[in-house]
Amino acid sequence: MTASDRPLRIALLMYQGNPYSGGQGVYIHYLSRELARMGHDVHVLAGPPLPVVPPGVTLHPIESYSTWMLMDDKKGYIRRLQEKPFSLFYPLNFLEYLTTRGSVFSLIIAFSVRAFMKLRELHEEQPFDVIHDNQSMGFGSLAMKALGIPMVVTIHHPLPIDRLNSIIQARNPYERVRRVMFYPVGMQEFVAKRMDALITVSKASAGKIEETFGIPAEQMEVVYNGIDTDVFRPLPDVEPEPRSIVWVGNSEDRNKGVKYLLEAAAMLRDEGVDFRLVLKDRDRRQLKYAPSLINHLRLGTRTTFLTRMPPEELVRLYNRAEIVVSPSVFEGFGLPAAEAMSCGRPLIATTGGAFPEVVEHEKSGLLVPPADPVALAAAIRRLLDDPAERERLGAAARERIVSTFNWGLATEQTLRVYRGVLDRRSPAALPIPVSPASAPA
Repeated sequence: MTASDRPLRIALLMYQGNPYSGGQGVYIHYLSRELARMGHDVHVLAGPPLPVVPPGVTLHPIESYSTWMLMDDKKGYIRRLQEKPFSLFYPLNFLEYLTTRGSVFSLIIAFSVRAFMKLRELHEEQPFDVIHDNQSMGFGSLAMKALGIPMVVTIHHPLPIDRLNSIIQARNPYERVRRVMFYPVGMQEFVAKRMDALITVSKASAGKIEETFGIPAEQMEVVYNGIDTDVFRPLPDVEPEPRSIVWVGNSEDRNKGVKYLLEAAAMLRDEGVDFRLVLKDRDRRQLKYAPSLINHLRLGTRTTFLTRMPPEELVRLYNRAEIVVSPSVFEGFGLPAAEAMSCGRPLIATTGGAFPEVVEHEKSGLLVPPADPVALAAAIRRLLDDPAERERLGAAARERIVSTFNWGLATEQTLRVYRGVLDRRSPAALPIPVSPASAPA
């Protein structure tokens, strides 16, 4: 049996594995599920917060000593130190702790080194056919490649976009400096250029990767994300709450545009528009940016915060929304927006990134310019006042997702990338030229 038709032994890497960590956790969950259903031997190496893996998938937890993990799971962090009292002072662990305490995002490099050590152990027991790194691209990935295992990486969008938007939205020079230090842009670019194959999740993302990393778009495979349309579906027994506007995301990620949604909400309030804003965000203890803006804009009485919830509760939240808004400055794909569409809810998104590839303007949703609270407020006002338009857009949104974006198709396309890498198996890296514009930061 050749590599083109036999079951594969696959390692999937994710530095934060839980679906509640964001779209990348959702990506690993569904990709691993579909690969296992196809008969492949799937192993997920994931950092905390850890996922509950689908049946047939093996999880290998990778520990973390970052201060963010301390805030996220204080009891678990302390329990680990009690079990291994001196583990914090191991060089890699102590370096991760100190640098994250100083707001440097060293979590990725620490994860990649630990994942390499675990992967080497597993590979010696039974060789892997392919490693698929989901957005991490730490220096440890190069060590994995040195084991002779083909390496595939998915880049949802390049980190320079996150860094730029964080700097633009920073409130003072000190915060701008912290934002510059936070993102490991140079490392990810260096590693990405040395992988055997690159996957990205939209044409817009491919264009941005070419622009920021200097990797030609023709050397990437565009594989759109899927949506579990059996889970994310209209619920006939759930009525939308009148005048409710729902946003789902991570407000600490400046790329998600919550600033512009809150500014639009303040404009609507000042115009006397009745509405209720619901933000489904991360753990409230980790939030600083959105609560500060809400207080500054005096939106506290109009805003409800919700935190992590299981998929069935998230589906009910979408169904309770009269409108769902995704105001991101840039999205490589935009899973929350597509989930809302799959639930049959009318969506307002931006033209930032891949949204125009997912949402057909005026057909299956409305699109406004990114970072434009005036245009966003106008679109919200329009849909709040037009129930027939909300009904039309919601029905078309559901049809669009069901017909175009599903995990079975996404997994088949990803598997073709794996097979292609194995067919041309070579230790040589992709011949990607390094241009001056793409030199590490």
